[in-house]
Amino acid sequence: MAVTTNRTARLTFTTTGGNTFSLTVPQPRQDLQLAEAMNVMNSLIAGGIFLTTNGALTGVKDIKVIETTTNDLYDPPQA
Repeated sequence: MAVTTNRTARLTFTTTGGNTFSLTVPQPRQDLQLAEAMNVMNSLIAGGIFLTTNGALTGVKDIKVIETTTNDLYDPPQA
């Protein structure tokens, strides 16, 4: 039984098809700043390296750092 906390950064882009596309980055740095995340996202857009089923990335829609805490109350016996 343990309590664990996980962090992910979810980078959401707009696409040429009018939809959104998200990338999830596990365990981002604790001191991640908005300017750094924006620079990375703008570089991905400018580089054109992602082509989704809804077209190329065209803009930044959202940036979230998500923390989840899991309290494992019961671990079954190992056989």
